[in-house]
Order: sequence, then C-alpha cells, then structure tokens
Amino acid sequence: MPTTADATTKTVDDLAKILWDYHLMHQKLEHADAILVLGNHDLRIADYAISLLKAGWSCKIIFSGGVIHKNAKLKVFWNAPEAVIFARYAVENGIAERDILVESKSTNTGQNFELTGQLLQDLGLDYQNFIVVQKPYMERRTYATGKIQWPRRTLIITSPPTSFEEYTSGEVPKQQIISFMVGDLQRIKVYGENGIQAPQHIPENVWSAYEELVRRGFTDRLLKQ
Repeated sequence: MPTTADATTKTVDDLAKILWDYHLMHQKLEHADAILVLGNHDLRIADYAISLLKAGWSCKIIFSGGVIHKNAKLKVFWNAPEAVIFARYAVENGIAERDILVESKSTNTGQNFELTGQLLQDLGLDYQNFIVVQKPYMERRTYATGKIQWPRRTLIITSPPTSFEEYTSGEVPKQQIISFMVGDLQRIKVYGENGIQAPQHIPENVWSAYEELVRRGFTDRLLKQ
C-alpha cells in the first residue's frame, strides 16, 4: 500500500503523472446527438472537437463558455468569451455555422451544463447523447459535474489523446498546469462531499501525491478555506 513517505521520494513529474492518470476517464467514443465543448483557454481542445465532428461522431457542435481570458501566465489575451472564440475558430477551420451552437454566459463547469441545457430547451432540441470535450486533466471533474447536472443524459467525456509530457510542453508553463491538476483534484473531493459533483473514489496513492504536491508549493489553484 503506497504511503505519504513513498510520495516524498518521487519527482514533481512523477507525482503530477499520478494525478494526470487519475483525471483521465478513458471512455470509448460513440456517435452522439452533439459534441459539447466546455470553454477554456486551450485551442487544442477546439482542434480535437473539430476533428471529431469532421470524423462523423456527430453532426452538431456546441461551444459553451463565457469567460474572456486575459491571463499573462496562460499567455492568453482574448477579446471575447471562450465559446465565441472557439466558434470563430471552428468556422475558420471549415465547420459550417449552421452546425454550431454557442452558449456564451457560463463561468464554471456546472453552468456549462446548466446553461447549455437551457439553450437546447429554448431551441426545442431534445438532445440526449453527448460527447463532451475537455482538457485531459479535467475529464473526471467534468464527468462528476455532468452526472449531477444532467443525470438522465448520456455523456462520454473525452480529451485530446496526448501524454503528460506532450501536453505540458506547450506555451503554458508546466508548473501552472500541475497547479491546475492539484486544484481540480481538491475540487473533486470537496465538491463530491457537498453534492455539487457526483462523488469519486480517490485512491490513497493519488491523494498522497496531491498532498505532496501541495507541500511542494503547487497551491495557486486551491480553494480558499
């Protein structure tokens, strides 16, 4: 049985990869009524979602996200909500506007589902099956949120097929991505306990890695107590 003492002997990358592997859901793709893309700062997520649409996994794509990113640490300086940026990007990459829906008011994962559901209701669209595209380290939290927000809909959570090493070699500093992963694991635990998300089992070695990363200073994205 792994212990906290075992965690202290690992490198930061070793610890981060334990969290990375836990966050991934490895769900198998199936054809869906729509591809739902949750807003974020990473255009690689839009690229992957667009590739799924072009590959025929669905005939509709929904971009959800109302945050306007202006963040030097993330090297992102957008002038419009995430969903709008992603939708423009999709059109630039060959997706017809008639195949795109945009929800541009949500500011968190729960609202992504809530306000997208409201949009579909307003449009009279009874979509029940979704491929939900998210960053790799947010797959599990997205799944846990979706189980609460849309309990009767079928959700397949996916992200670009990439390794920890490849994903953290981009423009966003690796330290920042690790901080995001640490913060998301804390939210999985806390939100699962207070009913905001469906509870998820966290293995002992995963929690030990989390605690060691916190001890080493990866605290930027932790919830304020």
